[in-house]
Amino acid sequence: MNNLCIFLDRDGVLNQERGEYTYKVDDFIVPEEVFPCLQKLKNAGFLLIVITNQGGIAKRIYTKSDMHNCHLKLQKEAGGLIDAIYYSPYHPDYTNSLGRKPGTLLFERAIGKYHINPAKSWMIGDQIRDLQPAEKLGINGILINDKLDAQSYFAAKSLTDATDFILNF
Repeated sequence: MNNLCIFLDRDGVLNQERGEYTYKVDDFIVPEEVFPCLQKLKNAGFLLIVITNQGGIAKRIYTKSDMHNCHLKLQKEAGGLIDAIYYSPYHPDYTNSLGRKPGTLLFERAIGKYHINPAKSWMIGDQIRDLQPAEKLGINGILINDKLDAQSYFAAKSLTDATDFILNF
């Protein structure tokens, strides 16, 4: 368990939050700040792993193929820096899963596969439910929230601020 990792939520952290499901490639907007942030974190020795809930699949709003196309765009715009993308296609109104955040299963799988040291890793999310599983596993959390009401978590206004905080921690 030696590797350091930045776990990242997808919607609202790596692509623009639209307030509705984002599954069309044309609607999947990756802000310009994402690539330089990921590059800095990668240069500092962190693995980059996305953990995302994709409940629209269970609701049959979109398909796994739609989601994968968005992830291909994300990887392209992120310069291929993302080491893995874990997703939960479930929604509690339709199916149950321990992998869906705030569950810890997807984090546990990544920790085991990549030999990640949770105590020296971080989760960046824009919702408290993104950070709850990380907290259960001893992973530091940063909430991206322009209101900065992060309760017991570190808070940042943007991915850039979160990146700078981690690198100066």
